[in-house]
Amino acid sequence: MKLDVQEGGIDVAYRSLSATDIDDLKGNDKVNVVDGPGGEIRYIVFNFDTQPFGAKTAEADPAKALAVRQALADLIDRDALSEQVYKGTYTPLYSYVPEGLAGAVEPLKDLYGDGQGGPDAEKAKKTLEDAGVSTPVDLHLQYNTDHYGPGSGDEYALIKDQLEADGLFNVDLQSTEYVQYSKDRVADVYPAYQLGWFPDYSDADNYLTPFFLIDNFLSNHYVNQEVNDLILEQAVTPDPAARTKLIEEIQNKVAADLSTVPFLQGAQVVVTGTDIDGAVLDGSFKFRFAPLTKG
Repeated sequence: MKLDVQEGGIDVAYRSLSATDIDDLKGNDKVNVVDGPGGEIRYIVFNFDTQPFGAKTAEADPAKALAVRQALADLIDRDALSEQVYKGTYTPLYSYVPEGLAGAVEPLKDLYGDGQGGPDAEKAKKTLEDAGVSTPVDLHLQYNTDHYGPGSGDEYALIKDQLEADGLFNVDLQSTEYVQYSKDRVADVYPAYQLGWFPDYSDADNYLTPFFLIDNFLSNHYVNQEVNDLILEQAVTPDPAARTKLIEEIQNKVAADLSTVPFLQGAQVVVTGTDIDGAVLDGSFKFRFAPLTKG
């Protein structure tokens, strides 16, 4: 397909090319590469029962469990994951509602790492020390490649390196086929694991209701009644400004709890011939064919 696009055999290619193909085509004057915000997100889920110091572990301690989640959030280098693994086809994500949707804010950028989007090992170390957590923290982290893409192997190998680089974590990284993976993740088998999400509909609610209600899709035992009630409230709030404030508040509260750690947002990318105009990518996360014209 890459060859057909650059030789003019295909006018438009959307969501069909690899990150390496797109990176190569950006330097090709025979095509136009158009990108925009995408609805896909990638993130790590913590099981609040089985993670280090989780509620059903021998050393259960909510404060230490939170410190472990915070330290991981301090160490994730999103820019490196974006560029080294995905050649910019995924971009750094610092919240639960992705860029392009009403109510999207970036509380993770302020709360964790260096405060500007980068990692901060000293901050992670202090967080663990202040909570009385001995290092390295043993963390079992699960990922999958046959559902979330072959890039997941490189993605999670790099995450493991980032977490272990300063001696704060010892990561047991394992991969499982998706048929088994989808069963194990809701059966408390994985203390921390990979998930990805593409919205069913283009609205912030689809990034909140499935994940952070008390009975949620993740089945990770996250319980915050205030967050639960705010999610239900925003779903029935007709005033756009009032609803946006609620969505922002929910993101800030979940960011403090770190039920999940989102880190990448998939960019929409379309490659067209140089004689094609009208390619637009926006927060609807849909590619519109009607505006396209061919010169």
